Amino acid sequence: MRVSGFRLTPLFDLTGRTALVTGGNSGIGLALARALGLAGASIVLTARREGDLRAAQAGLHAEAIACDTIPGDLAAPETATVLSGALSERGHRIDILVNAAGVNLRKPFEAVTAADFDTHMALHVRAPFLLTQALAPGMAERGSGRVLNIASLQSFRAFADSAPYGAAKGAVVQLTRAIAEAWSARGVTCNAIAPGFFPTPLTRAVFADAERAGRNAAQTAAGRNGELTDLYGAAVFLASDASAYVTGQTLPVDGGFTAK
Repeated sequence: MRVSGFRLTPLFDLTGRTALVTGGNSGIGLALARALGLAGASIVLTARREGDLRAAQAGLHAEAIACDTIPGDLAAPETATVLSGALSERGHRIDILVNAAGVNLRKPFEAVTAADFDTHMALHVRAPFLLTQALAPGMAERGSGRVLNIASLQSFRAFADSAPYGAAKGAVVQLTRAIAEAWSARGVTCNAIAPGFFPTPLTRAVFADAERAGRNAAQTAAGRNGELTDLYGAAVFLASDASAYVTGQTLPVDGGFTAK
């Protein structure tokens, strides 16, 4: 993209692009959808709970953000194919894929079942892989695309009662590199954000314990836990032309939690 003078705004402008956000009905997924929408992108949200999807859509529409919804269970192996077909039928050309759908069942290591483990891997690893496999070729044909994965503090360190979640989030970091290796030469970059502690449905139990939340805040260099708006800048940067030469990377947005 040609940038005139010192005006860098066009580098971050997402006008005319469409972003598919999985898990976009709440939490980090919805926050990232809002950020991309405020930067000019049209949004397609997909998640399992239709009522929550409609509520999220209404909230985005209230801010003049174009938004469509397609319900789907990202844990099902056929969902990527079905979703790709639905996007085509509705005339959506996806330029940005945000893989934010996830779950953390929070069980002691010895209580985790095979089904629990498989659910984490299906949502956090297989779904992003299959969706990228379905959508990256179209991006590559146009010579430009962005894939944004969601890693975690648990991509780098272990927390209690989260073994399958941590294993899946560790795999997200390597999947991010693998996608970057496969597609970046054709203009499709892939990066990940690794959020620290943010108030979302997945972390409700953490924030319900004031002492625990306080310990987490004290562990950061910033001295506080995250607010969802803290994710906006990183998301827009990694989804825009500004990050054209950044790929295969995982960016912690954690207030310096991993730095201490």
